[in-house]
Amino acid sequence: MFEAVEGLVEEHAELEKRLAEPETHADARLAKRLNQRYAELSAIIGAWREWRQLGDDAEAAHELAGEDEVFAAEADELTQRREQAEERLRRLLVPRDPADDKDAILEVKSGEGGEESALFAGDLLRMYTRFAETQGWRVEILDATGSDLGGYKSVTVAVKAKTTSEPGRAPYALLKFEGGVHRVQRVPVTESQGRVHTSAAGVLVMPEAEPIDVQIDESDLRIDVYRSSGPGGQSVNTTDSAVRVTHLPTGIVVSMQNEKSQLQNKEQALRVLRARLLQAAQDAADAEASDARRSQVRTVDRSERIRTYNFPENRISDHRTGYKAYNLDQVLDGALGPVLDSAVEADLEARLAALES
Repeated sequence: MFEAVEGLVEEHAELEKRLAEPETHADARLAKRLNQRYAELSAIIGAWREWRQLGDDAEAAHELAGEDEVFAAEADELTQRREQAEERLRRLLVPRDPADDKDAILEVKSGEGGEESALFAGDLLRMYTRFAETQGWRVEILDATGSDLGGYKSVTVAVKAKTTSEPGRAPYALLKFEGGVHRVQRVPVTESQGRVHTSAAGVLVMPEAEPIDVQIDESDLRIDVYRSSGPGGQSVNTTDSAVRVTHLPTGIVVSMQNEKSQLQNKEQALRVLRARLLQAAQDAADAEASDARRSQVRTVDRSERIRTYNFPENRISDHRTGYKAYNLDQVLDGALGPVLDSAVEADLEARLAALES
């Protein structure tokens, strides 16, 4: 498995040369893509060199231990450190989701539970926004339909990294595990008897596609315009600025009304459409892959309930990974890292098992 690293060393050196050339940075998208690959290879090669060095050091210490037992403890320590470095390297070499270095498009929609579900959708958006802040990411609202009590019937945001992310730490690489049905158990603000109710909201996460990733033929689009509406159905402006884009070959429909002009809403709709088309292509590729190579976490049915937020017990439970903690208030305030890490670890273990089977 580690023999492949030698080929990666050559690729890493070539990337280093290209990134030193001024013309590379004249194309921002190309520079970003090369930087991401360079960071990924740097992590692998750094771990590989550490593993080799520890092997040499451990071998030397074992030889010295034959002459002087003082070196025996050092030899054992170096052997243990090499085993740990080997495990890190093995994990870094596991094939990654090609979209893991991308930004994310995230949609949150209220579900069963009416107004309470819309309020919970707002709580989820706040949780993701706060978590993004801890990562140094930027959250851009693309479209939102509010509810009467201040929640969201539907909200779509772009989550973007401000700089090149470490391998496996880009917005989509982490947030993709949020796709599914999120269930909440609490006393709704609309409940006068103080009874605990259960409602749910749905989350859809897609990698944000660059125009170069997905080509859209204008002749495949039907563009409809209409008047924007706000909570309760009231009109929020007097011009037909809202835009509905239908991709005729696939039937995918995207509507946007957040911006004040048709052109802006169309551009936002095309961003989401590209993301949905890229996701559809990835789903088709996943469906063709053998079950052994598919991630148990990555490919869960998006209609499946993935998590429960229990307010009376201050408990959060992830039903895919078995993660459970009693700090729901902190998680909703942005401390989502350990929850996501449990999903990342489960995904990695599934990929490792697939490789070794």
